[in-house]
Amino acid sequence: MKSVPVRPRCAVLIVVAVASTSITVVAQQARQAADAPPALTAADYARAEEFMTYNTTPLVLHGGVRPTWLPQPSGDRFWYRTTTEKGAEALMIDAATGARSACELPACLAAADENGGTGRAPSAARLDVRSPDGKRTAFVRDWNLWVRDVASGRETALTKDGVKDFGYATDNAGWTRSDRPILVWSPDSKKIATFQQDQRRVGDMYLVDTTAGHPTLQAWKYPLPGDGIVTMIQRLVIDADSGKIVRLQLPPDQHRSTLCDDLACRGEWRDVQWSPDGSSVAFVSTARDHRREQLRVADASTGTIREVLEEKAETFFESGNGAVNWRYLPGSNEVIWFSERDNSGHLYLHDLKSGREKHPITTGDGNVTQLLHVDEKNRLLYFVGVGRERGRDPYFRHFYRIGMDGKNLQLLTPEDGDHEVSLSPSGRYFVDTYSAPDVPPVTHLRDADGRLIATLEQADISRLLAAGWKPPTPITVKGRDGVTDLYGLMYKPTSLDPSKKYPIVNHIYPGPQTGSVGGRTFSAARGDSQALAELGFIVVEIEGMEWGYQTAIHGASERLAPILMTALVTALGLLPLAIGSSAAGQEIEGPLAIVILGGLVTSTALNLLVLPTLALRYGRFEKRLREG
Repeated sequence: MKSVPVRPRCAVLIVVAVASTSITVVAQQARQAADAPPALTAADYARAEEFMTYNTTPLVLHGGVRPTWLPQPSGDRFWYRTTTEKGAEALMIDAATGARSACELPACLAAADENGGTGRAPSAARLDVRSPDGKRTAFVRDWNLWVRDVASGRETALTKDGVKDFGYATDNAGWTRSDRPILVWSPDSKKIATFQQDQRRVGDMYLVDTTAGHPTLQAWKYPLPGDGIVTMIQRLVIDADSGKIVRLQLPPDQHRSTLCDDLACRGEWRDVQWSPDGSSVAFVSTARDHRREQLRVADASTGTIREVLEEKAETFFESGNGAVNWRYLPGSNEVIWFSERDNSGHLYLHDLKSGREKHPITTGDGNVTQLLHVDEKNRLLYFVGVGRERGRDPYFRHFYRIGMDGKNLQLLTPEDGDHEVSLSPSGRYFVDTYSAPDVPPVTHLRDADGRLIATLEQADISRLLAAGWKPPTPITVKGRDGVTDLYGLMYKPTSLDPSKKYPIVNHIYPGPQTGSVGGRTFSAARGDSQALAELGFIVVEIEGMEWGYQTAIHGASERLAPILMTALVTALGLLPLAIGSSAAGQEIEGPLAIVILGGLVTSTALNLLVLPTLALRYGRFEKRLREG
């Protein structure tokens, strides 16, 4: 009997197995192709571009008011520009009555010419600082400080020994720099508080700039974290008439302020405050790591220093949000000091001589963000605060008044929304524009008691809505502790199909303070978030737990905990992945980073973003993840 050959049978089985595997692969590829998002077309991108700022902003009429108050001798009057059905208009307002008239001032006309009727005044940077009496301006030339007589144009050098990288009133923090002088005039226009900045041994930063032809090399002093030698300032007072220099009797100070890693934050050097008669000047010395603050008072004639108080923070001290919140009150021998010692940002009244705390001025939930006005005669404070109104978004700003004794707190802006306030120089009136990300702005004029004088503008977004625009959706999710509410915004495609799943783009800011969402005011386009959503994404912006408005923690932020995104994905039924781009990537691979949850992001999703740089960085980041 012949044996049955086995090999051909095995061959058949192998062929069947290979065929079966091929069919499985083809089926999987077919399913993946069916699940893959459709390829984007030029029309898709054109549609997305319709939601960029330059296309949506012109569709809003009677938007928010940015008042320009006239100098006090002109009374409580201000002007602003707005876009109406007739085009751009400039209006002059009498704050006492609310009466309006056409503004014919040169500044109004200049604003129209330079900004095309956007409602904002010209913002060209000044390279000099005008004295309070308006008769002189101070400026920097060749590392020295000069003054110019406005009437005659005559220029006088106040200092003569300034040299490269060791000049007077120079503005260079490394990460930001300009040619403007950093100084504060005394109220009587006779003295100038400034410094001599020593950056001679500080390391250099280089930048090659090229558009066509030979490139240009820029080099400037730029201290970096870990450097043993950083920029220091030697504080001094200069007599504007004689040029006499009085150096304050203390070692060089750090190039820091209580508000940022610079001296003049947002254009003003508010950590230096003069007495009304110009005999003394108060200032705060900030440590390099922002963990120690020292309030000091100097005699402007001798340079002698008196220590007033000291504050230490475990993580980071910041005296306000966009504004310095301490005030020097030599008339009553007091100082108003801002502190987070009770885990929220509050104002405290201290004795100027002993430095001892007299009593808290504000208490309870919420933070004081900006102290706008101190009425010393009536002992009243006017401030912007957040998180005080229960049942409202804690990021909404409201305007308050309170006595220096901590009594009679009054809410001056009762509407539920984010309030942007501009106070008159006299403190008797204020302009209040309130809105929300999904509520267009309304602008009121009120007096210091909160009484409504006039409604100036109510935004008309009918044309914006007709173009298909939809507002972002405010969202609230739980933080990693399962208790804390985290607030954010969600942007959905205007053609959202509820039956489909969409990838999430997490738009984050990595700092230990607020920033992912930004302001809570209404905006026709908040960056490119809605435009990106139109390409087939759900875009979310969520503030972290350690936000500057909520607690005193300002040094250990955790932007997005897995539990947070898991909750969001579960609630919305979305795809379990997220892409986040922000400066946090500097700690990983560069200016862009990928946050990945529930698996690696596919190259298809990255191609949809049409960001080659992001794709390249992702490729390196993915390789590192796969390698463990």
